[in-house]
Amino acid sequence: MNTDLCRRAGLILAPVLGAVVSLANPALAQGSLPGPTSSAVLEDAPPAVRQVLQQASDIESAPATPDAAWRTAVLYCQASRWGSAEGQYRLGMLYAFGQGVPENRAHAASLFSVASALGHAQAQQMLENIQLMSTELPACVNHDQLPEKGPAIVAIFNGIDLNLAANTSPGIDLYLLRMPPAKRWIVPVATTLSAWYSLDPRLVLSVIAVESNFQTDAQSPKAATGLMQLIPDTAERFNVRNAFDATQNMRGGMRYLRWLLSYYRGNVPYVLAAYNAGEGRVDQHKGVPPFPETRAYVKRIVGLYGGVQHKFDETLTTASPWLAIKAR
Repeated sequence: MNTDLCRRAGLILAPVLGAVVSLANPALAQGSLPGPTSSAVLEDAPPAVRQVLQQASDIESAPATPDAAWRTAVLYCQASRWGSAEGQYRLGMLYAFGQGVPENRAHAASLFSVASALGHAQAQQMLENIQLMSTELPACVNHDQLPEKGPAIVAIFNGIDLNLAANTSPGIDLYLLRMPPAKRWIVPVATTLSAWYSLDPRLVLSVIAVESNFQTDAQSPKAATGLMQLIPDTAERFNVRNAFDATQNMRGGMRYLRWLLSYYRGNVPYVLAAYNAGEGRVDQHKGVPPFPETRAYVKRIVGLYGGVQHKFDETLTTASPWLAIKAR
């Protein structure tokens, strides 16, 4: 999927909202992107590495500036060269999400792999998330040089009528524009992860909007948890250890969406109905089941997303038996 297209589809923006979204600080509390280094990690590091990590931590703790992420990347490159697993993990996160440096999954995967081999648990989790093996380390890790600066994370919502009546279905764009600032960090993270799973970020964001209203700690009476409301069986099925961790939760939800898209051959209403009620019920009723809750759920997400068909990978699974017969 085209990365620029993904970014335009989801990132909240300066000209519209008056500020550029920064991922450096808010996401750590939600379990997605690293924030300031913990005192325990600093205490265990050799003196020279500790000093570099502390400098990066100070930058991350300070008010965001346009070059803050790149300045931390410079420091994490240095710590990585000195064999710091923490530096490698944090630099990998910057490359994974395109913060300060150009987005590069191969660099990120390689850094996570090296840090994981040194026993860094979070790096191992991210290696599972990114689903890529690589030995392609950034040049700044192999040589004493500065990393390349990445593009500013800025996008513009075009063609949005901000005067839409309250009873209309404005779509996911306007929903995101009206979203509280404290939740906006989720949008670029979800957009990046969507590209990894070949999903339209608008569909993913529409599902998150309806499932949890972008609340990372959301929990339903039926034990559905987190941003994409994973039930325990689904979390286990897609290897999600902590459904309250934003990245793990989205990874599990996106893997399920990708599988459902293959199973229902890109039919979005069937996919959404199965996500809500289970594929067994969709197969039983040969379409969206006649449950008011499920039908309202499908209608709402389709209204936000604005489409009923999505590309799919037919190699992931065979088509639903009744759908395969119908297609003959």
